[in-house]
Formats: sequence, structure tokens, C-alpha cells
Amino acid sequence: MEEIGFFLNASRETSDEDLISIAKQADGLGYHSYWTGESWGRDVFTVLTMVACHTENLRLGTGIATVYSRTPAILAQTIASLDIISKGRAMLGLGSSGKVVVEGWHGVPFDSPLARTREYIEIIRMALAGGAVNYEGKFYQMERFRMISPPVQERVPIYLASLGPKNLELTGELADGWLPVWASRDRLPDLKEQISIGAAKSSRNISDVTVSPYIFCYAADGAEDLAHGEQLLRAHMAYYVGGMGTFYFDSMSRAGFATESQAIRDAWGSGNREQAAAAVSDKMMESVVVLGDAQQCRDQLAQFRQAGADMPIVNFAHGTDLEAIHRTMAALAPQADA
Repeated sequence: MEEIGFFLNASRETSDEDLISIAKQADGLGYHSYWTGESWGRDVFTVLTMVACHTENLRLGTGIATVYSRTPAILAQTIASLDIISKGRAMLGLGSSGKVVVEGWHGVPFDSPLARTREYIEIIRMALAGGAVNYEGKFYQMERFRMISPPVQERVPIYLASLGPKNLELTGELADGWLPVWASRDRLPDLKEQISIGAAKSSRNISDVTVSPYIFCYAADGAEDLAHGEQLLRAHMAYYVGGMGTFYFDSMSRAGFATESQAIRDAWGSGNREQAAAAVSDKMMESVVVLGDAQQCRDQLAQFRQAGADMPIVNFAHGTDLEAIHRTMAALAPQADA
């Protein structure tokens, strides 16, 4: 059975009851994991703990926790606690986020994200292994820290959200998995090659890194609903490219959509959200999303797998209603004969 995960925002837009119902549906359908992040909503660990208490097999991933918001020691304790509560189902997704969030929300300098992430992972690995952590780094200096409540898993999987070349190499060198967002299907092989370069530094290869792209999906119920789903996806993509700093703008530009990305950014900057969404070309959309009826969605997801996605993570555009989420989850559920 091919593995597939899903992402659902932890904000209050989705009630606890609905979130739990979606998680239970995913658990029953054989989904591998539920991922959630933290932005303006709730923290990831509290929400994942709630889901852990209402599911049996669904793994629970932070997608993502930023390396600037918690010390590596408290992060190690927290992910170990989730692993204990869930009986060995925790997965740790990490990322550096960006300057706007790190400095504006957390009030700490956004300095040296690559080097800081390296130290962060090294310390967490040491702590989760159960030994004493004595660490002398550029950003963290620690003495005699030891966890007395180790995780259930011998090795809690650590995934990295990365887009730039140096971050991709770091992912290959240190991480168990990779969490790209808005990764063009056609670019996946090239991006994996950059991860392979980092993996070779640790005497590993790309097969040691689970490629898990977030893929925004919408299984439509008829022509009118298809148009609605397309509108939601275009608007959400425009928000990322035009309004979320430089990371996604640069990523889509490198994917061959520099003209569209600039048009999106210009329209967004002028406050014209509709024009920004309209600047997302059909080809740009087709390279990163899954949209259509149930069978079309399954076929498109298969194309992502063929391009190198090991465990796609189904995501939903802002404004997707509960019925569409349940319908999309059912359409893309793991196939028993896969």
C-alpha cells in the first residue's frame, strides 16, 4: 500500500469536532499521517495530542515547528511526550520559517538559519537518544542535560521543510524526510538530486530521505464545484507567491514561472487579490496541484509519485469546506492494491 499523509490547519476555522472527524476518517482509510502547523492558530503539539487521543494508527507530524520558537531541549522533551502519549506515532517536522515570523512574532533575530538548524537537529538527536547532552556550538551551549522520559520510538523521524539549494543539501545530510511546499512536479527529480548531494556527505543516499511534498488537492463534485475549487487553489497559490516573502516567489521562479510570479507579486503588492490569482497560469497550477474529479485526482497524484514523491501529503486551500475535505480524503485514500 502506498503511503499518503494529509495536512489540516490547527486554527479555529475547523472545530475540534470536525478536526477529530477528519482524523478518524483518515485513520480508517489507512492514511499514514496527519500533519499540522502553527501560525496564527494553536500550537502544533496540543492539537496533535488531541488527535492522538482519538486515533489508533495515524501518525502525528509537526508541519512545521520553527527552530526559533523553542529551545532544542524543550522541543526534544515535547516531541518525546507526544511520542509517549501516542504510543510511538510522533514525527517531527522542522523549518526555519522566515524573518517576518521569527522577528515579528517571536522577537528573536533571524540569523544563520542553516547553521542554527544543524545545531538544533544535532542536539535533539542527542537528547532523544537518552544520553547526557554536552554541546558546544555557535548558537547553543549545553551542559549535563538529560531526558529521563525517552520516546517510545528508537528513532523519531525528523523531517525538514526546505526549498533553497543549501537547505536541500542539509536535508539530505541530516533529515529522515523532506517537506516541500508548492514544489513543481517537473522539478522534483532535480530537487532530489540536490538532496542526494547532502546525503552523500553522511554516507547515505536519496532513498534514506522520505520525499513528502505538500500538495494542494481538490476533488470536485461536478463542473460548478470544479470551478470553485480552481478559484480557491489559485487564490491560495497567489497568497503564497505574492504575500509570503521571497521563499515561494523564488522557488516558483526557479521552476520556470518567473513571469507569472512577478505578475502575482506586483498585483498582490498593489492590493489587487483577484488580479494576483488570475496571474496564476494554467501550466503553473497544473505543475503543483491536484484538481478534478476523483479519478483525475488519483491520476494526477500518481504523476507526483512517478516524479519522485514517496509520501505525498494532501493539503487544502483556504476556504475549502468540510464536505470537500471529506470527499477529497476519500478520493485519494491509499489503494489496497497499490
